[in-house]
This record gives sequence, C-alpha cells and structure tokens, in this order.
Amino acid sequence: MEFGFSEDQRLFQQTVADLLANECPHEAVAEAWKTESGQVPGLWEKLGELGILGATVPEASGGLGLDEVDLVLLLEESGRRACPEPIATVAGIAAPLLAEVGGDVATQWLPRIAAGEARVAVGLAGDRYVADAAAADLLLLQHGDELHALAPGDVRLEAKPSVDGARRIYDVTWTPTPASCIAAGTEGAAIARRAFDRGAWAAAAQLVGLASELLDMSVEYAKGRVQFGQPIGAFQAVKHHLANAKTRLEFARVPTYYASNSLAHDLPSRALDVSTAKALASDAAHLCFRTALQCHGAIAYTYEYPAHMWMKRVLVLERLHGDASWHRQRAARLLLDAPVPSDGATR
Repeated sequence: MEFGFSEDQRLFQQTVADLLANECPHEAVAEAWKTESGQVPGLWEKLGELGILGATVPEASGGLGLDEVDLVLLLEESGRRACPEPIATVAGIAAPLLAEVGGDVATQWLPRIAAGEARVAVGLAGDRYVADAAAADLLLLQHGDELHALAPGDVRLEAKPSVDGARRIYDVTWTPTPASCIAAGTEGAAIARRAFDRGAWAAAAQLVGLASELLDMSVEYAKGRVQFGQPIGAFQAVKHHLANAKTRLEFARVPTYYASNSLAHDLPSRALDVSTAKALASDAAHLCFRTALQCHGAIAYTYEYPAHMWMKRVLVLERLHGDASWHRQRAARLLLDAPVPSDGATR
C-alpha cells in the first residue's frame, strides 16, 4: 500500500513544533520538574486553542474529528520536546474512548476536552499507577471488563515517586459502582483493548520523538566537543554509534506510522501492528538513550544539562502499556495464532 502524510498533516505538525519550541523549551521542562503539578504554566490552554486536545474529538462535539494518522505526528512532536502535558492520554486514549462509549458521559465531557477545559486521567488494567490523576477533572478507570467514569472526589490518591520528574503518578483506590460504569461485558472489554492499543501506540510515537531529540543533541555535541585537536564527531567510533542509533530509529518510525493507520481503520492486524511499533520504538529510544550517554560523557548525567530529562522520559515510556519484551511475546502469539495473555498479566 502507498502511505504518506498530506500537506495539511505536515503543516499541523510544523505548527505544533513551533508552539512547543516557543512554549516548552528545555528550561520550561526543567521548571516543570520543580512544581507541584509538573505542568508548564499556560501551555494546556494554548494546546486547546490550537486544537490538539480536541484533535480526535468528533466534530459534532466541537473537535476536529481527526484520527490516529493525523495525531501521530503531533504526538511525535510532543515527545521531541518532552512535553509534560498529558496530550497522549487525553487526545490519544480518553477522547476516542469516550466517543466509542457515547451517551451522557460523552455529551458532557467531549466538548470540554475539545475546548481545553477538562483534563482526563486514564487507568487501564495492568497500569500500576495512574498519571496526572490529581490534576484530572475526570478519571476513566478499568475494572475487569468494565469501564468507569469517576470524579476526583470518588477516588483516593496516594502520590508515588517517578523517575521522570515532570510526571506525577498516583496509586488510585476506588470502589466500582453501577452508577459509575459506562461500558461493560463484551463491549467494555473491546473498548478497553482498543484503549490499551492506543496507549501503547501513543507511547511509541512519543518515544520516536524523544529518540530523535536525543540523537540531535548527541550530533550537535559531537560537532562542538573537541578532543585531540578535532571534534569528537570526526572519530569513527562516535560516527558508528550515531549511525547505528539513527538506523534503529528510522526502522521504528515507519512501523509506528503504520500502526496509526491500523488503529484509524481498526484493521484485523491492529494488535500486531501496535505491538511491533511499541517494541521497535522502545528499542530505538533506548539505543538513542545509551548513545547519548556515550557521546556526551559525564555531562549527560548532570541536572544542569537537559539530556537527562529526555532519558528519564524514555525510561518511563518504554515500559508504559507493555515493554518491548511483552509486546514481542504478544506479537509472536498473534503470528502463531496462540492465546494472548491478558493485558494486565505481564505489564
């Protein structure tokens, strides 16, 4: 099949890239690590005004009515900037989930998401903690084959430490009730599986962006760091490290784009395509992480240099919604038509 992005999709990507370059530079991410919320002041509202948060909200609910193919480039840019705002959760998981569920909960919350007036946290089966739960106006939580919509006052939160200083995670304790259930049974399980696949794919897209930025940082550093009278980038060993990382990254980028098409059209190969993308993107980002450490040397470990924030985001996202090993196992079972373990069994 022929697959490519339209001029409009690339223009939207560039618009998002410009916004994040201005509003979410390295310094803003570093400041977010120090705040209670882990957010960049004013950025959420700007993302809403640009239409990113409502990208996958149906037009009838005030959104742009776009799909995963339109969203993947935007998620990649959010990863490139290590953006602390939960774009992937809201636009990648919550909005499509609510649109599938429909009913009063969708009528109430989708327009607010599109307008940038509501933050939504999502906790799926197998997720040990729920990110950004304290800042959420709505929590979408899975219990078996049921999906529940809860207000912040309906749950108890216990903050937990995260290796990513801009990521606020919580242990969420709650009691499922018939009143909070928005989908159950076969339908609830199917919606939850699609939500899990969207989460894994969104993490893969952000990992591609993170890896790209780490690689760019490493190349620029190698150009400017001089040893033995020449830039270290002139040494063959450094060139090989960077070239290997670049190759691995590009081999992960295309499957991630392809998985967006599988999700957008709910193809029979959706789960296999998502697992392929997540495994390859996790491996590529980890290699770019290690290459950045190797090329930068000790400075990469310091808080004064921004690379550590990208590296720590990689450590989180490569394990989120299933690590590379879990997704390889799932892909193998799907290819062999063997039973696939439940989403929560090994994550």
